[in-house]
Amino acid sequence: MKRILTSFQHAFEGLLTLWKEEPNARIHSLAVIIVILAGIFFEVNKWEWLMLTLMMGLVITAELFNTAIERIMDHVTPEKHPKVKVIKDLSAAAVLVLALTALVVGGIIFFPKIMSVVNSLFLVG
Repeated sequence: MKRILTSFQHAFEGLLTLWKEEPNARIHSLAVIIVILAGIFFEVNKWEWLMLTLMMGLVITAELFNTAIERIMDHVTPEKHPKVKVIKDLSAAAVLVLALTALVVGGIIFFPKIMSVVNSLFLVG
């Protein structure tokens, strides 16, 4: 049991390190908070919550992998190297692709809800 608790402690330390040391992780965290608040406000259904939760978790996970890859490469080759740059760029691109995919999923879910609110405001006014 102690080993399990220790592994959880290490995992939470990793999340804290990510949040403290990676500005993009803080941006993703802010996006998560906004999505959760929007989900509550727009009363998204169970399946929409499922997709939103999946996308939020995947983006944070991708950021964790990206950070780990960057740290490994910095450790292996502290000086600048063209192959290391390619590896880091590919890793960052993976996060970008996933974040853009999450944005599309969020748009598919929230755009009709936002438009409904906007339309109701104009119809009332």
